Amino acid sequence: MKKLEIGQRAPEFSLPGLDTHDRSLESFKGKRVVVVVFTCNHCPYAQAYEERLIALQRDYGDQGVQLIAINPNDADGYPEDNFDNMVKRAQQRQFNFLYLRDENQRVAHAYGAEYTPEAYVLDSKFNVRYIGRVDDNWQHPEKASSHDLRDAIAAVLAGKPIANPVTHAIGCTIKWKL
Repeated sequence: MKKLEIGQRAPEFSLPGLDTHDRSLESFKGKRVVVVVFTCNHCPYAQAYEERLIALQRDYGDQGVQLIAINPNDADGYPEDNFDNMVKRAQQRQFNFLYLRDENQRVAHAYGAEYTPEAYVLDSKFNVRYIGRVDDNWQHPEKASSHDLRDAIAAVLAGKPIANPVTHAIGCTIKWKL
């Protein structure tokens, strides 16, 4: 599996959202930044970062940023990651971003995603500008010293280069179907 590279155009997708409407990357045309985060329900790392993802959407939504969470995990092996449980988790946690299901795992493969969570920051033309972690401290947000995803979003919005465009994502491996 080959990971996307910085500057490459992100692959198109069409995935069902929790509201049963399919969403495509193209449906976010007009957004200044699209953040695609591969995540899931069961991973403790993914759970730990949920509040930070909610904060990012809250802080940047009115500036033309759309965060899209995509769950690619094998729901047969990890039932907590099935569609019904995604709906429950999004309601319980009050997600303010889209949460889509990649049942056949094609989108995760196309992006080269490996971890939950793993973030891809796309500019207004859907070119990849950042790949990697949310920050450098999954357990203690207040102790994070490198806010990589937030910094990447701010740089793209400001039209500036990203200081660290590729970081190693911190999380569980994606649970691939056999």
